[in-house]
Amino acid sequence: MKAVVLAAGEGTRLRPLTEDKPKGMVEVAGKPILTHCFEQLIELGADELLVVVGYKKQAIINHYEDEFEGVPITYTHQREQNGLAHALLTVEEHVDDDFMLMLGDNIFEANLQDVVNRQAEERADAAFLVEEVPWEEAGRYGVCDTNKYGEITEVVEKPEEPPSNLVMTGFYTFTPAIFHACHLVQPSNRGEYEISDAIDLLLHSGRTIDAIRMDGWRNDIGYPEDRDEAEKRLQGEINPEMAAENIAASE
Repeated sequence: MKAVVLAAGEGTRLRPLTEDKPKGMVEVAGKPILTHCFEQLIELGADELLVVVGYKKQAIINHYEDEFEGVPITYTHQREQNGLAHALLTVEEHVDDDFMLMLGDNIFEANLQDVVNRQAEERADAAFLVEEVPWEEAGRYGVCDTNKYGEITEVVEKPEEPPSNLVMTGFYTFTPAIFHACHLVQPSNRGEYEISDAIDLLLHSGRTIDAIRMDGWRNDIGYPEDRDEAEKRLQGEINPEMAAENIAASE
């Protein structure tokens, strides 16, 4: 199975860490975020890495060149950061079967294999890892609603009134049908082509998409303090329960 990694973003919120490098090259526990991503995807069975680059792309290309741990890398270029659906379309010509998609600014220690296993079942057209967050935080993310079978019935990007407190985490599996949906997506109020809108189009076309609840933890490296927290987690200095307590205490 091929794996797509989206790594074109500028990472403005991570400055000064991204003043001279792309977000994916920011180090966490001694190695770039993208190295963590690649290692996990290869462990999940990735036989080719399709990496979407943009901002300061040469730093990524120079570092990894054309392979990682013996697995070939193909680079595509998102010239303008117009959203995740727009970025995903840059790899369309390279994908002809089910594939994994990981956002290249996430660190996971979670049950990603469960998502891949679900995709292998004939009944699933797509699957992705979802995380339960406090209701007051849900509106910051792509929010999912599900039925009693765990199938996703609706996806809404950063809603004012979230239909649930289950949010997308940045790891997905898809069939190539997602590309057709991405072509149909219209710009959102933010002026971006949202992956959540493409997923919603798949749902309305009758596709089955399963939500796999996260068992473990993940850090979306959006700010310098997120990098610091992920580093502490990887080094065993804090555990998920302690992190949740810290988040609750700061609210």
